Amino acid sequence: MLVLFDLDNTLIDRLGAFERWTAEFATDRGLGAAAVSWLVETDADGSVPRDVFFELVRARFGLAEPAEELWRSYRARLPYLVSCPDEVLDGLHRLRASGWAVGIVTNGMADNQTGKIRRTGLAERVDGWAISGAEGVRKPDVRLFEIGAGRCGRSLAGGGWMVGDDPEKDVAGGRAAGLRTIWIDRGVVHCGESDHVVNDVLAAMELLIGMRPGGSAV
Repeated sequence: MLVLFDLDNTLIDRLGAFERWTAEFATDRGLGAAAVSWLVETDADGSVPRDVFFELVRARFGLAEPAEELWRSYRARLPYLVSCPDEVLDGLHRLRASGWAVGIVTNGMADNQTGKIRRTGLAERVDGWAISGAEGVRKPDVRLFEIGAGRCGRSLAGGGWMVGDDPEKDVAGGRAAGLRTIWIDRGVVHCGESDHVVNDVLAAMELLIGMRPGGSAV
């Protein structure tokens, strides 16, 4: 069986890492505490495209650097601010040990997302990954799921699961790719289209480990 995971706010705490980055950014530039709140609010949990976000940052604080340079510095720094809990890494190991092919399918720039995967230890706990910035296609496009499955030595024709926190990119995208889905509820409106709803990725892993080969819970 195949299971594909989202990366940010699924396997890793992207929001926590972003908040740590905002604190560093504001302190290094003497922007004040109010800047941290503005940065987090403007980021909108990562939903604002990064090029747009850094144009807004540049204009708000009158920064001399081009937006692209600010974005490049951010991508270089963020992988050092993320972490993956040991329990999550262990859960991935248990999934593979029980016969699952495990992959990551994520939107984002190749350097940033690859850095997160490698620095958190995820690279050693999955069979492969597909990053939109490297592949030229973004979730919810089925093609990124196809690439992710292929990197794990599987085909979407064989079915499988997608686990993530975004109702459109992960749940709708996964279903369009022919996958069953587990939605991680982060306190937003219920995603009724998902096969299962859980509070965090650890609960999703336990659900998967307890499944029979056909996909039903034991």
